[in-house]
Amino acid sequence: MIANTIQPPYYAVIFSSIRTNVDDGYDETAELMERLAQEVDGYLGIETAKNELGITVSYWRDLVAIANWKQQIDHVRAQEKGKQAWYAEYKVRIAKVERDYDFTVDT
Repeated sequence: MIANTIQPPYYAVIFSSIRTNVDDGYDETAELMERLAQEVDGYLGIETAKNELGITVSYWRDLVAIANWKQQIDHVRAQEKGKQAWYAEYKVRIAKVERDYDFTVDT
């Protein structure tokens, strides 16, 4: 699904990753992280695409919301597990969205 965001400006956290072969609770943790992120004030939505390269983009009202999510205790634990077992490589980028537009087919 495409995230329904607010009028710009807002922020995008882009998480690009390459997984290891270790599953060990990955899917359950990913689902939990999505639910917990929704509880953080300033969370706007998420979009995920997975293949050989995984890309998850989460959207946030401001940098304070992003910092609060980064420090959320269950998220901190998931980050550590990711480094230890789930990811061979990842990169996080934070970008300010200054403009967006969309298109939808009328049905």
